Amino acid sequence: MTTTTTPTLELRRNSHGRLVLRLEGGIEHEAVTPVRAFPIAAPGEGLSLVGSDGHELAWLPRLDVLPAAQRALIEEELAAREFVPSITRIRSVSSFSTPSTWEVDTDRGPARLGLKGEEDIRRLAGRTKLLIAASDGLHFHVPDTTALDRASRKLLERFL
Repeated sequence: MTTTTTPTLELRRNSHGRLVLRLEGGIEHEAVTPVRAFPIAAPGEGLSLVGSDGHELAWLPRLDVLPAAQRALIEEELAAREFVPSITRIRSVSSFSTPSTWEVDTDRGPARLGLKGEEDIRRLAGRTKLLIAASDGLHFHVPDTTALDRASRKLLERFL
């Protein structure tokens, strides 16, 4: 395993559109996957570049230490694999006990999610940021509960 703490690396796409990492010494690794250590709490901090075999090839303490072109490549890759819609409105819930089905609006459009239990709603970074794990494995984010409309906050309070 080759791990670096400084961003002495080169990133590019190959002819198939896959990310290629060239480390100091000229060693190249194809099909590299960027993985955030803290995708919601600190998305710009702690990034691992992982090889196709699942081993870490490089560690970046901060994404902003990379040159703009390399940072853009990583951000494109992350956007393609990270899908965490933000809930902007809760339209309805099937029941105030769990399991229940929620009809919500998100920044990616309307969605329907199943909630198995109250423990599937987790508070992040204070009292107003939430992560909701739907029964199908998809995660939804509420960046600020106080920004939701009054009806949505009232429905949400029944589960918190």
